[in-house]
Amino acid sequence: MLLSRLLGERLKEKPGEASIISHVFLLRGGYVRQVANGIYSMLMPARRISRKIENIIREEMDRIDGQEVLFPVVLPAELWQESGRFESIGSELMRMKDRSGRDMLLGMTHEEAAVHLARSEAMTYAKYPFMIYQIQTKFRDEPRSRGGLIRVREFTMKDAYSFHTSQEDLELYYNKVFDSYHKIFERAGLPQVVSVASDTGMMGGNVAHEYMLLAESGEDSIIVCDSCDYRANMEVAASKTVCRSGEDSQTAGDDGMNQQIEEVYTPDMKSIDDICRFLKVEAAKLIKATVFSVENSKKPLIVFIRGDLQVNEAKLKRVVKANVFPYDERVDGNSGICFGFIGTRGIDAKNNTILFDESLKGQFNMVTGANKPDYHLTGINVERDIRPESYVEVAKVNEGDTCIKCGGRLSVKRGIEVGNIFQLGIKYTESMNMAYTDNDGRQRHPVMGCYGIGIGRLLACIIEAHHDDCGPIWPKSIAPWQIHICMINKKNDDVRKTGFEMYDKLSRRYEVIMDDRDVQAGIQFADADLLGIPLRLIVSSRNLEQGEVEVVSRDKTLREKVRLEELESFLEKVV
Repeated sequence: MLLSRLLGERLKEKPGEASIISHVFLLRGGYVRQVANGIYSMLMPARRISRKIENIIREEMDRIDGQEVLFPVVLPAELWQESGRFESIGSELMRMKDRSGRDMLLGMTHEEAAVHLARSEAMTYAKYPFMIYQIQTKFRDEPRSRGGLIRVREFTMKDAYSFHTSQEDLELYYNKVFDSYHKIFERAGLPQVVSVASDTGMMGGNVAHEYMLLAESGEDSIIVCDSCDYRANMEVAASKTVCRSGEDSQTAGDDGMNQQIEEVYTPDMKSIDDICRFLKVEAAKLIKATVFSVENSKKPLIVFIRGDLQVNEAKLKRVVKANVFPYDERVDGNSGICFGFIGTRGIDAKNNTILFDESLKGQFNMVTGANKPDYHLTGINVERDIRPESYVEVAKVNEGDTCIKCGGRLSVKRGIEVGNIFQLGIKYTESMNMAYTDNDGRQRHPVMGCYGIGIGRLLACIIEAHHDDCGPIWPKSIAPWQIHICMINKKNDDVRKTGFEMYDKLSRRYEVIMDDRDVQAGIQFADADLLGIPLRLIVSSRNLEQGEVEVVSRDKTLREKVRLEELESFLEKVV
C-alpha cells in the first residue's frame, strides 16, 4: 500500500469529541469516522486489524470443534416472543415493522436465532454436543455510547452457542471455552486480560464470566483480592461481612447485647452522617433503609442494611427477580413511609415488601428509625427485637473489605469488558420448545452455553494497553501492516529508486506500506507513529551514502543500521 493513496487523513490535534486514549488515536490515525452517535465507519487500517483478530478467533473456535454459521441481522419478532425477551428487554432492542406490518427487530444477540436453527437440525441425542458460532453485525440502541469503539450501538461480534445433553457436559465445554478465550486474547496481544465472575443479566442462566482489561478508562468496577486469585465484577462480588465497629462488639459483652431499646429525639436528622454525629456512633452501628420501586409491583421495597454499606442493585434484581428503581413517592403515590426515619420495628409489612441484608445478622446495640418524624431507636438487638425470617446478600463490596476466599484485602479496579461466557441452562431451549430424543426415547430440552467477543471493542482495548504519547503500538499478530517504509526526500533519485525497489521486493513476502509522499521527515514519522506498524525502514540519502537502511521498531526497543544487501536476512529474523 502506498500512503499517498490511503484513504483517511491523519490528524495532528486531539479531536474534541474523544475522551479516552483509544478513541483519540482511532480518530487521529484515520482508523474510524463517526456516522452517528455510537455508529462508525471503519477505514482500511482498522479493517485489516479487525480481519486479523477475526482470524485468530476463528482458529481458536475451530480448535474446539466450533462450526461457523451466519444468522440474519434482521429477525422476526416471533422468535423473541417465544423466548419472552421481545417484551422484557427495553428500548435497547430496535423494533420495527416490515412493509406487510409484521413485527421485526435488529439482532443485538442471537440466542433465539441459534435455537431456531438448531431445533430443526439436532433432533436426536446422536447430534450432541455441538457448538455453532458466527462473526456478525449487531445493533443495540445503547443509551450511553462512549469512548469510540468501547461502547457503541452497531458493532461486530463473535457469538457462539453450544448445545449439550447434560449440565456436566456443558461445564466441561465451558471450561474449554474459558481456556480458549485466554489464548485468543494472548494471541491478539492482550495477555493481561483477566477473567472475573459476573452477573448473567438479560442473558439468563446461573454461571457467567467476563474477560476484563484492567484500565483506568474502564467503566466496570472489578473487585480483586490482593492475596489470591479472587476476582469478580462489582455486580456479583461478595466479601466477608466485617463489623466496622469490631472492638465495640468484642468488648460489649452481655451488657451490650442486652441493652434496652430507647427512643431518642433526633430533630430533622435524616442522614447517616447527622445521626452518627449526634449519637456519637459509627455508621456500622446504624440500620439504614433504602427504598425501591419494583417493576410490575405496587408495593414499595424496603431494604434494611448496615449503615456503612450500600445496596447493590444488580444483586437486588436477582433476589426479587425483577427490575428495581429508586423509589419516588411523588411518582408512586402515598406510601405511608416515614422517610428519613424508617425503622425496623413497627414497619407496615402488609403494604411494603421488606428485606434484611446479611450484614445485619447477629448485630446488636444498633440504631434504627422509629417510624415517626424526628425520632430514632437505640439499643436494637437484631435477633432479639426484629427476628428476621431470612436474610439476603445484597451489599455492595467496598475497598478494603475482607476476601471471602482467603481473608485477604479486596481492592476496586476499573476494567473494560472484552468478552463474556454464560452457562444458560435450558432458559431458551425450554421457552422455545427445542427438544431432542434421548437414547431412551424421551424428549428432553438441550442445555446451552453462549460465548461472545466484541471485535471493535477488542481492537480499542489493544490500543488502551499498547500505546505511547504518539500513537498505537500494534502487536505483530494484528498490526495492519508488518513493515512501514519511510522515504526521506523522495526527490532524490537514489532514495526514490531504492525505496520503490525495496517496496516491490518486500511486498512479495511481507505486508508493506510505504510513505511515498513528498513531505518532511517529521510529518512522515508522526504519521508512522499513528499507524503503529511494528517495523519502520528509513530510506534517506545519508543512509544510502553508507549503503545502509535504518530499521526502527515502533516500540523503540530496536534501532539499527543494516547493510542493504543484508536487509532481507535481517528482516527474516525480526519479522
